[in-house]
Amino acid sequence: MTESTNDRRQKLNGLRDRISSAGSKNDLIDAIDDALGVSGPVGDPKVIEALGKRYTGQTDEADAVSDRIDKIARKGLPQVWVGDTSVLASDVVGAASRDAQQMIEAFQGGGKALIALSDVLETAQTLDGTGRGKLRDARGMLGGKDGWFDDWHEDDGEEALRLKARSLASGGVDDLYKAAADADDAARVAARDLNKFAAEARAGQMATDELTAADRLALADTANPGGDPELNEILSANDLERSGRAMENMSPAERARMERLLASASSPQEKAYLMKALASGHDIGEIEKFGGKIHGKDSAWLAAHLTPITTDSVASGKEQQDFRGELWDQDDETCVPSSTVTARALVDPVYALELTGGPDGTDDDPAHFRKRLHDEQFRMNEEGDGEMDGWWWDRHPAGMDSDGQEEISDKELGPHTGDKYDQQDMGGADDRRGVLPEIEKSVADGKPVPINITRVDEDGNRHGHSLMIIGQEDGKLQVYNPWGTTSWISEDDFINGDIEAVVDDRYAKSHQGDINRVYIQQD
Repeated sequence: MTESTNDRRQKLNGLRDRISSAGSKNDLIDAIDDALGVSGPVGDPKVIEALGKRYTGQTDEADAVSDRIDKIARKGLPQVWVGDTSVLASDVVGAASRDAQQMIEAFQGGGKALIALSDVLETAQTLDGTGRGKLRDARGMLGGKDGWFDDWHEDDGEEALRLKARSLASGGVDDLYKAAADADDAARVAARDLNKFAAEARAGQMATDELTAADRLALADTANPGGDPELNEILSANDLERSGRAMENMSPAERARMERLLASASSPQEKAYLMKALASGHDIGEIEKFGGKIHGKDSAWLAAHLTPITTDSVASGKEQQDFRGELWDQDDETCVPSSTVTARALVDPVYALELTGGPDGTDDDPAHFRKRLHDEQFRMNEEGDGEMDGWWWDRHPAGMDSDGQEEISDKELGPHTGDKYDQQDMGGADDRRGVLPEIEKSVADGKPVPINITRVDEDGNRHGHSLMIIGQEDGKLQVYNPWGTTSWISEDDFINGDIEAVVDDRYAKSHQGDINRVYIQQD
């Protein structure tokens, strides 16, 4: 099994303590040998740098393509319809322009990420070599291992030699640890950025010949109104891939029905939500019923009814998420089912409309929405065998264990994203750092990630809460709190278990606030 950069970092951190506290010659020899047995930072910096420069070198060609597209757009295109789904040519050109710009950003960003990784890796490998030299010198000073009696007794000269060797070895293992930590941080940042850019290569995710390139380009580009378009795209990378595959697997008759729905849609947003319904696993009959409910609705209505989350910007702070003034928040102690309800509404627009519009899609009374949201939270609480408090005539949820959370995640989210969930406990910063790349890849693809947090009150009682990571951008994670808000936290805050900004000061580090469990989707 390949040793990860985070594994090396953790091992070397433990060996720093073993070497600095080694009380005997033999203990010190064992610790030095173990440190030398940990592999150094792997990879060829020159190869990585060359690949990075190759990517950044592609931007000149991409710039030329972007310029040509912009010239076409400025000429004033006629209202010509193209593609299988009747897309305006002007919309396709606009989408192509934005796609070309994203391509430029991806080449530049990906290239810079690789060049930065190569620079850090080269420095780390040099430092690792220096540290190994110190460890070997310290090992040479100690000679062979002592026998039982010699190891039991140490005279002043032997003690002085051991302490000198230990000091040298401590400096060496510190170098190894710093090299490993720097390489780990750089590899994680590069993986985050490359996964993000790969997910943003959007039109290519919809790998189907059943729609034209114009159709795929326009669908991938469509966003809800309000806020940064890139943060409010209707179809995630996972949606694009799953909807394309679903189109390929349809019978000719079913495909013709889907194409008629798309062609008759009154806006790009309506088309995108029809494809999102397909991506979330609904059959053509269900999609036709859904299409009838949303047909002709404007983009603001679609956004309000079909997605629970709208994002202004990464710098927007804590944002309330509501439907007609009623928050997408929890009733009673239902944080696990509540975050799951909202996450499912985020990936399944048919389900979202059942909550916001009722059975026929027209009942958008906020009080009725609140009742339906309440009922769904309680249904999922029962599905996950959640605890109940109170008397039989006034029973209310009182929390759910980790097995129940995994069960409802698999039942309620898995069928609509295509994956199952696997829970992982996080005992500290190293564990959170190790799982962060998986979290960031998952949410970049459009797959929500549940996490659990804890705190201790003034009486020493421990309390838990469940949140949902739903996005990542610029080294930050977007977190949905089932109190009805979304917030952004830095990677460092996540690694350090500092979640106060997403909830409140009760979860501050001073109250032992921490992030202790994550649920990752597995293919």
